Amino acid sequence: METVQPFKEAIDEIKESGAEALKYCYQCGRCDTVCPWNRVRTFSMRLLIREATFGLTEIEREEIWRCTTCGKCVQKCPREVKQIDNMIALRRFASGYGVFPAPVKPVRTAGANLASDGNPFGEDRAKRADWAQGLPVKPFAEGMEILYFPGCYLSYDARLKKVAAATVNILNKAGVDFGILGVKENCCGESIRKTGNEELFKRLAKENIKTWIEHGVRKILVSSPHCYETFKNEYPEEFRVNFEIVHITQYLFELINEGRLKINKEYLKKITYHDPCYLGRHNGIFDEPREVLKKIPGLELNEMPESREESLCCGMGGGRIWIETQKSDRFANIRLEQALEAGAEELVTACPYCITNFEDSRLVLNYDDAIHVKDITEILQEVI
Repeated sequence: METVQPFKEAIDEIKESGAEALKYCYQCGRCDTVCPWNRVRTFSMRLLIREATFGLTEIEREEIWRCTTCGKCVQKCPREVKQIDNMIALRRFASGYGVFPAPVKPVRTAGANLASDGNPFGEDRAKRADWAQGLPVKPFAEGMEILYFPGCYLSYDARLKKVAAATVNILNKAGVDFGILGVKENCCGESIRKTGNEELFKRLAKENIKTWIEHGVRKILVSSPHCYETFKNEYPEEFRVNFEIVHITQYLFELINEGRLKINKEYLKKITYHDPCYLGRHNGIFDEPREVLKKIPGLELNEMPESREESLCCGMGGGRIWIETQKSDRFANIRLEQALEAGAEELVTACPYCITNFEDSRLVLNYDDAIHVKDITEILQEVI
């Protein structure tokens, strides 16, 4: 076990992060009760908080890297202990000393890729806009109505490029004057910050902000709730910038209500909607996606038991998108079972991390024919 003195630095980090409420934890265990990890294995946030209080955390263990930053413990804590801030502070300490347990080592690779190529995959930055080839997409120019920021996964991942294409088709159908920055776009930096790499997060953020200012960007449309959280809440807090940030579900709702987007086809499917943690619990966007789906004729929306504020995390937040999770430890497997129990033919969401995870679980569980996973834009594209 680590000695107390080295962890004085970690405790100072926690205090500096605004998480002084650590000392108010009275070990009630509510965090353990609501943590999704305890649906698949034994995990104790309460123990980690207790150890951190006395500087006794073992940073060589994988435990401090398990938190998906879903926000359930923060939501339910009666003493307002900022568990997410605490875990990030401990990860900053561990990563600063180069301590990455074996299962967590891909985080280091993702960081190196972000530093060199602006994306976690190590893909060529020059290919960041290749997803838009053959689509009616213009480079962003000052004076345009909106900048569309697809993010890393929609730019490089084969499955999620379909979501970017669907979004573009919808925007064009609605007559939106928009553009993209392509190779000038960087990762938002949210996930690498959650793994403790504050320096790299700030570098990526500064490059993005500089590019936006140089191009006269005012309003930014994002597909990822993680980009939304970062641009709307973290960039302003850290750098005092004020861009208008809109998630695609909010914008779709707006376009339909303003009459700019017409739904003229039926969608005869039973679906259920999964609330992504960073769209729902962290930012309170629950109604807009549901209202969009309810406007589609023939679509039957069935809710899962754990929905809205109680939504079950997919398991990929907090940088775990880069960490391999054993089959028995996948929250997404539970979520697919819940979707099937709700009678859904399709599990619909609005987050690239969730889609990636649910698609993987479909393969793991051999559910290829039992249920399909779609982004909300992919459904809307079919009915306009």
